[in-house]
Amino acid sequence: MTRNIVISGGGTGIGLATARAFAADGDQVLLLGRRAEVLEKAGVPGALTCAADLTEPGDVRGVARFVAEELGTVDVLVHSAGGAGHLEPPAGGDDPLDRVHHNWTVNFRLNLLTAALLTEALKSRLAEPGGRVLFLSSIAAYRGSGSGAYAAAKAGLHPYAHDLARELGPRGITVNVVAPGYIEDTEFFGDTMDEARRERLIADTVTGRAGTPGDVAATLHWLASTGAGHITSQVIQVNGGTERGR
Repeated sequence: MTRNIVISGGGTGIGLATARAFAADGDQVLLLGRRAEVLEKAGVPGALTCAADLTEPGDVRGVARFVAEELGTVDVLVHSAGGAGHLEPPAGGDDPLDRVHHNWTVNFRLNLLTAALLTEALKSRLAEPGGRVLFLSSIAAYRGSGSGAYAAAKAGLHPYAHDLARELGPRGITVNVVAPGYIEDTEFFGDTMDEARRERLIADTVTGRAGTPGDVAATLHWLASTGAGHITSQVIQVNGGTERGR
C-alpha cells in the first residue's frame, strides 16, 4: 500500500536521498524545507513540497494544515532538517558571549526545536498501528563537535525520542534515531572542509571511506519497514565503525 512520508530538510543531502528511496517504492512523499526553490528542484517523482521555517510555530501550524488537507495520515515522519549553522548569518559584533549565545541558539533551533515542533504538530496524525518517527542525530552527540553547541543539540534528540517511544508505543508507533558519522555530498560543512580534514575523518573509519547520503537513507528506509516493527527507542549509528555502538 502507498504510504504518506513527510521529510523535513527533504531538498538536499540525506533528506533528499531518503525521499528518493521512499518515492521508488511508490510512496507519497512530502518535502519540507525553508527554501522553496530547492524543494522544487529536488526532482523526486510525484513529491509534494511545502516551504516553511520549522523553527517558527506559525509556519509549523501551516505545515500541519497542509498535511491535513493533502495527506490526512502520516505513516513515516523523518526529521532531516538541521545543520551546524554554517549557512546561517554570523553573529553580529565581536563580543565572545554574544557569539556563544548566537551559536548555541542557532544550533538548538535548527536541530532540536525543528524536530520537536514538527513532531508535536503531527503527532495526532501518525498512522496507528505502523507509524514511524525517525530523527537524524550525529556522531557528534557521542564525540563532541568542537564548540559543543551542535553536539548538545543533537544529543538532546535522544531523550526526546526515548520519551516519545514510550508515549507512542501503545498506539503501535515506533520512534528511532539514526546517528551518522562523516557523510559527503551534503551542505552540512559549508566551506569549512579541506582535504586534510577529510582524510582524517575517513582514516577514523574501519571501512576506509566516507559515508554517503544513500547509506543513511537505506537505514531510515529499513527502520520504516514492517520488518523493523519491534525496534523502537534505539539510536542506530551509521559511521563506518568510527564510533562503536553503545
